[in-house]
Amino acid sequence: MELIKNKIYRCQISDYTADGTGFAKIGGRAVFVPRTAVGDQCDVRLVKVTKNVAFGRVEKLVAPSGTRIEPACPAAGRCGGCCYQHITYEEELRAKGKKVRDALTRIGGQDGSKLLGITGAPATVHYRNKAQYPVGRDKEGGIVTGFYRSRSHEIVPVERCLIQSETADRIAAVVRSWMQEFDVPPYDYGANRGAVRHIYVRVGEKSGESQLTLITATRKMPALEVLVSRLRESEPALTGILLNHNQRGDNVILGDRTDVLWGEAMLEDRLCGHSFLLSPEAFYQVNHAQAERLYACAADFAGLMGEETVLDLYCGAGTITLTLAERAKTVIGVEIVPEAVENAKRNAARNGMENVEFLCADAGQAARQLAGRGIDVLVVDPPRKGLDEVARDAILKMLPPRVVYVSCDPATLARDVAELCGAGYWLERAQAFDMFPRTSHVETVCLLQR
Repeated sequence: MELIKNKIYRCQISDYTADGTGFAKIGGRAVFVPRTAVGDQCDVRLVKVTKNVAFGRVEKLVAPSGTRIEPACPAAGRCGGCCYQHITYEEELRAKGKKVRDALTRIGGQDGSKLLGITGAPATVHYRNKAQYPVGRDKEGGIVTGFYRSRSHEIVPVERCLIQSETADRIAAVVRSWMQEFDVPPYDYGANRGAVRHIYVRVGEKSGESQLTLITATRKMPALEVLVSRLRESEPALTGILLNHNQRGDNVILGDRTDVLWGEAMLEDRLCGHSFLLSPEAFYQVNHAQAERLYACAADFAGLMGEETVLDLYCGAGTITLTLAERAKTVIGVEIVPEAVENAKRNAARNGMENVEFLCADAGQAARQLAGRGIDVLVVDPPRKGLDEVARDAILKMLPPRVVYVSCDPATLARDVAELCGAGYWLERAQAFDMFPRTSHVETVCLLQR
């Protein structure tokens, strides 16, 4: 059956893609339809047709799925941050569990029953402790903050985000008002001029502290003392206001230099019973409640009895490292970001953990250097791209008896699991965690044994 662009076809949504887009088949051809739910019967207008697949948009919802709900967020469907605002949370968990299982079976070549299940989040609103708002102008020239429309650099104005902390939204509002009043221009990426690029807010879930990092392309801005005064008055829990200077031409948010405008350079919080000081550059899980569950699972999978030497690659500010150190003889944390390594060292000292050490190095290089240390358990928590080739090769030279893999991307996890299992490891079990409700992202912990 030939599919024709701009023609309307009736179909039923049968699945979701990895990014939460609805999937249907029309005339045997795969068709992708955003903002739909499995079970939806709808009339779809095809907006793009290729040799193998087609893309459409809903013209009429003929019979809605039983899992469809009215989105609570007014920006749903326009903002690129959330893709599951229109379905029940139970359906979202089912979709995410299936996403992890499909990746492990289809890409990883594993038995799907190894995935024990998915742990849902206790809260699906205001769970994020970190917000990074791009700044721009609306058509009338007013200052706006929000989030990018999917696959674009167009900012969808959002003044109240349902997944960000309410504190972050309030701080962003103060900065917007100050920029408007004193004519502080947002950075224009096309023209390569302007001042404020992003508003970056972190909130300590347990400490109650908050920190603003204003990311700018210039160090000269008017009335900074007014901004500080207004922020301190509106947010008494604010402990630091920082300026990060970024003159790069790419999409990297943070620049290389951060100055303290007022207050403390570090934000304090507590996680898994430990106290942490965090710089803006340090990695820290954005969902506090789920992070504690995730790390408890990783420590349980590690099977520590108190005599092991553990290597924690991609350790960030040392959050997993300190959790593991409670049960191991020695834990070595490795991180490539110098500020994060300094954070980790201070965090170990402030928590009285003497059986840890930290190295500032690339994960693959460090793994090679430590190959002679007799590593009993390797824990990895890589970025979305997964393990690079150097890291994988180093692991296979080191051959630790157990590998605990914490992943934020099922596809790269499955790829790496397949590589490791092809070299003598086997997947014993896996557990998924919904760290990011209403978005397409999902975390997974896997235990591999040699």
